[in-house]
Amino acid sequence: MHDLTGKTVIMTGAAGNLGRAASRTFAARGARLALIGRDPRALQEARAALPPKTESLSLAVDLLAPDAVAAMVEEVAAHFGGIHVLANLAGGFSMGPPIQETSDADWEFMLDLNARTVFNCARATIPRLLEAGAGRIINVSARAATRGMGHMGPYCVSKAAVITLTESLADELRHAGINVNCVLPGTLDTPENRAAMPDEDHSTWVSLDALADVLLFLASDASRGITGAAIPVYGRS
Repeated sequence: MHDLTGKTVIMTGAAGNLGRAASRTFAARGARLALIGRDPRALQEARAALPPKTESLSLAVDLLAPDAVAAMVEEVAAHFGGIHVLANLAGGFSMGPPIQETSDADWEFMLDLNARTVFNCARATIPRLLEAGAGRIINVSARAATRGMGHMGPYCVSKAAVITLTESLADELRHAGINVNCVLPGTLDTPENRAAMPDEDHSTWVSLDALADVLLFLASDASRGITGAAIPVYGRS
């Protein structure tokens, strides 16, 4: 049920911690992967880490540039002959000052990084999925989207926007065979988080492979009955 043989997956944020774990998991199940990110060298390293014989393509793209995103989608479709899954993994986190001290630049940075990238990629990819009459869109929100927290306002708002956008897309596409869902990770077990929180119990955090397995489920036919969901993946944290 989790077989992705013959399925083409656009994966943004592919050179990041989650992107590398998810790309390996998807490749092991037969996916053809378009690895999308900003750093060509990091993308090549991620591509080199894939299982042997994985069909893959890596493209450095500015996801905040609509024309560049549209061109990327068309290049992927031409290279593989179609698109079946869009996995929007690009995003990021930063703490900040209280709202009254938050600059326009800081506010826009979080909204751009976490919400606009999803919007741009979905807008460009949906016509291809509609042509195919089926597809999956998977977005990454966060547990922080469910409750605003101090010094995290722009981040919380940006991730809440991902949930709302997921629900809107799911409603628009529910009769087109296209399922749209998002995941809400808790604290991920990454080198950066371990360095930032060395005294925490890392065993309670969500491993990257565990989250990648949830993404795989959502990309597969096993999730055919689920759309518009915001799925908590909190581990024991």
